[in-house]
Amino acid sequence: MSGKPELRGRAARLARLLPAGAGQAARTPFVLLVVLLLGGGLIGLLVLNSALSEGAFRLDDLQKDTKSLTDEEQALQRDVDAYSAPDALQRRARELGMVPGGDPAFLDPDGTVKGVPGAAGSAARAPMVPPPEVLAPAPRTQGPTPSAARTPAPSAQPSTTPGR
Repeated sequence: MSGKPELRGRAARLARLLPAGAGQAARTPFVLLVVLLLGGGLIGLLVLNSALSEGAFRLDDLQKDTKSLTDEEQALQRDVDAYSAPDALQRRARELGMVPGGDPAFLDPDGTVKGVPGAAGSAARAPMVPPPEVLAPAPRTQGPTPSAARTPAPSAQPSTTPGR
């Protein structure tokens, strides 16, 4: 006795139309399709994971650059604040030979003068630093120096020495 039941009537006629190994032949393409889909999915996940890792490294580099640039900006802002402080401005003005202005006078729209103008330097009682051309010249070296680019060239200023 075989393991298959015997078919009769209509079922027997239909069974004759189908080949005997049809169940096995139809299963092979399905298995191949499933294997290909799983393999494609795994490769897709691998590519996606690699892209995400690359993006994470790039993000880390950009964050380091941002921190570095922020630190540099803060250092430059501190320098600007130090140079903009009133005592630093006053010291630099004196080094350049500038003196504080005297009392101002104001003109009304009709042409009348309000206030009594004072001479420049009369309000300043502090000792003045001599202008740059009075200082002893530094020995010259050949080629430009880095400090020469930052310091202005002495300009012709009227002498503050009395008797001239």
